[in-house]
This record gives sequence, structure tokens and C-alpha cells, in this order.
Amino acid sequence: MNKPVSLRHVAVALALILAVWLVLFPMAGVQPNVSYSAAVILITLTGWSTGFFPPFLTGLIFFALVTIFQLLDPGILFAGFGSTAVWLIISGFVIGSAISLSGLGKRLASRIAPYLVGSYFRLIFGLVVSAMILGFVMPSSVGRSVVMIPIGMALADKVGFSSGSHGRLGIATSLTLACNMPSFAILPANIPNMILSGASETLFDLSFGYTEYLLLHFPVLGIVKSLVIVALTLFIFPAHINAEARDEAPQSQDEPYQTAMQIRVGIILGVTLLLWVTDTVHGVNPAWIGLAAAIILLLPRWGIVPPKSFNGSIDFGAVVFVAAALGLGALVNQSGIGSIMGDVLGNLVPGKGEGGFLNFMALSLMSMVTGLVATVPGVPTVLTPMAADLAQTTGFTVPEVLMTQVVGFSTIIFPYQVTPLIIAMQLSNEPLVKLVKLTFPLAVITILVLMPLDYLWWGFVGWLG
Repeated sequence: MNKPVSLRHVAVALALILAVWLVLFPMAGVQPNVSYSAAVILITLTGWSTGFFPPFLTGLIFFALVTIFQLLDPGILFAGFGSTAVWLIISGFVIGSAISLSGLGKRLASRIAPYLVGSYFRLIFGLVVSAMILGFVMPSSVGRSVVMIPIGMALADKVGFSSGSHGRLGIATSLTLACNMPSFAILPANIPNMILSGASETLFDLSFGYTEYLLLHFPVLGIVKSLVIVALTLFIFPAHINAEARDEAPQSQDEPYQTAMQIRVGIILGVTLLLWVTDTVHGVNPAWIGLAAAIILLLPRWGIVPPKSFNGSIDFGAVVFVAAALGLGALVNQSGIGSIMGDVLGNLVPGKGEGGFLNFMALSLMSMVTGLVATVPGVPTVLTPMAADLAQTTGFTVPEVLMTQVVGFSTIIFPYQVTPLIIAMQLSNEPLVKLVKLTFPLAVITILVLMPLDYLWWGFVGWLG
């Protein structure tokens, strides 16, 4: 019996047809490489957004097409493998493996379980709020995931949520989002924030203060969005904690050797967290701090993770995917597609020099759409140089235009846009595609409710006008 054709197959077929058309009939007025780049970007984004191929395979296809068509210098294309993001992934997987192998995750879960497992709502709410608060003291989304995901999965085990169940998926997806999205509202807690801050200072001599940035964004993008994440999780992944399973779950009974391992991991993790929190003081990148911690955890006799477990603890497919996503952002910028897209979107601004709600929405949506193509870290790179022109067109000030980027690039539709989301779901060992069940409706609610609410909040605190 023939299987019915799905929307995913239709989307992939249309993308391939359009990509072939772009290659055979390049766009007028631009260099052929721009059309070739557009074709490769289209195929790659379609593959990632539909899940037609595993993310790493789509990434390999991207690398192959870019090198075959000679669209980007290999040194730039493959620079992602040497980026801090990749080493954060590798160290994050090793640290997460140590937390699991030592039983520290289960032990911590056992200690906090009495406060959270009274109900499914309390469990999801408590984990989301904990992850949100952690954004104030830990500057890395990956670091937050490394700490919170093993604890969340251990709690799922404790209350009897099996792999693939709604309860376990609810914990995995809500924690994945909570470790990343609220931190867009905390200036030093996310990479795109820092890219925007650096570009603003370089191009316009504008510096945004920590408190000013927090007051402008955190009430809506931090607190309200976290509550929406909780509500969506309860609705999309409904579950119930069985009282018998909760009460009869075995308590942590660790052998002395395992307790010593947990103490060792706890000390290493504590020092790592301290160094992550104080990175602005000592100046060492969080990726290299994580790498040093991973090395210590892998050392013979002194470490926790056996050398044979190294390959099993790291998802190298995730490494390929992240490197490809970074290469995609480089291709968007180097090919000029980012500038072209920015100019096109700029012409769609509805009100010329009038300010107001429609222009606020247009600028925010421009940032969101750019993130679909350039990925979220690429948004400030593409749009920040246009801020003065957009300010003149819309009637907003340059700082106001720059801050609408945050509203937009914090609105995520597909996981490929943000590397830490991929890593967190890999740490949970739950399917990445399940995350879209939360990100898509969350994006819709953000556009229809949270963006207008943000506009009202900006006006209330006196930011607009």
C-alpha cells in the first residue's frame, strides 16, 4: 500500500525545484554565486525545518554543496568546528555524562523532589522558574542546560515518566526553552545579546546598561514568556504524577565510592559554575572553562568519565549540525544575501517616519524573519548596520530600533535557529522534533500577544518617544 504524500514531502520537493531553478536561471542583477548561495540556503533550511533528514546529514549536504559550488572559502566555511560553540557542546556533553554516571543528578533530584513532585504543574513550574533564575548567575545557555537537564530527567525517572511519554517530553522541552529563552532578556546571559551590544557600541557608540536592558525586556520576555512556556507544556504534553509511583520511588542509596564520585563531580561543577559566573572578571571564555572541566573529568584515575565512554557521551552529529549552522550564517553574510534581505524587509515597513505600533511590529518581525535565514546569532550582524536608516524610515530612535531586534530574535520558530536548544534536547535523549510542538505555538502567541504587550510596556516605562 502506498504511503500518502505528506506536507513535508511537498515542502522538500518545492524547495528542490526552486533551488534547481535558481541554479539554472540565476537572479537578474546579481552575481551567479548569490543565486547559488540562495539555492543552498533554501535546501538547508528546508531540510532542518522539516526534519526530512537527520540534522547532521542536512549539515553535511550543506558543506558538500558549498564546497562543490565554491561559494565560501573553506577556512570560513569550516570555522565553526573551531568555534567556542562547538567546544561548549563537547564539554557540556562530558559534564552532563559525569553528572549522570556519578548519580549526582539523581541525588540532587531526590533532594528537591519533595518540593516539586506534588503535582505535574508544580514540577514543570518549579523547573522552568529555576532555569530562568539561573540565567542571572550563569552566562551560558549550554551551561544552564548541562546543570538542569540531568536533574530534570532524573526527576522524570523518579515519578515514573518513561522515555517518549508526555510527562518526560514536557520536562525535556520546557527545560530546554527555559534554559535559553528568558535569558534573551538578561544582557550578559546570551550570545546574540552580546553581539548586539558590541555592534551597537562599535557602530553607534551606544552602550546599554544591565539594569536598563533588564527593565525593558525581562518583565515580558522573561517572566511572562516563562509562564506561557509552562502553560503550553501543560496543554501540549499533559501528564499526571501517579501518587503511588511518587511515594514508592526508591530513595538514593549510594555506595561510599559513588558518594565520593558525586562529591568530586560536585566540586568540579561548583568551580566551573563559579568561573562561568565571573568570566567578566578573569576574561576566560566559558568554552575554555568548560573544556578544562571536561579534561579533568576524563583524566585516568582522577576523572569520572571513562575514556571508553567518551564516544558514547558526545553526540558528534550535534557537533556537525552546529558547525553547519555557523557556516550557514557566514554564507548569508559573505554572499550578500543578508544585506539584500535586510533591504527588502526595510521596504516593507508600513509607516514612514511615524513611529507607532505598526512600525514596532514590523521591526520586531523583521528581526524574527531574519533569524529564520541567518540563525539568531546572525540577526545583529545583518540588521545592526541598518539601524540608522531604519530609524529614519520608521521615526523611532536608533536605540529603539536596536532594541526591537531583541523582541524579534528571541522569538524562535525552529530549533536550528539556536544552537543551545539542539544541545539541551540531545542531553535529554528525547527527539528534537518534539520541541517544535512548543516553539511554533509559542512564536504565534508571542506575535499575537507578547509583542503588543511589549509595545505597551515600553510605553509605560517611558522608552518610546
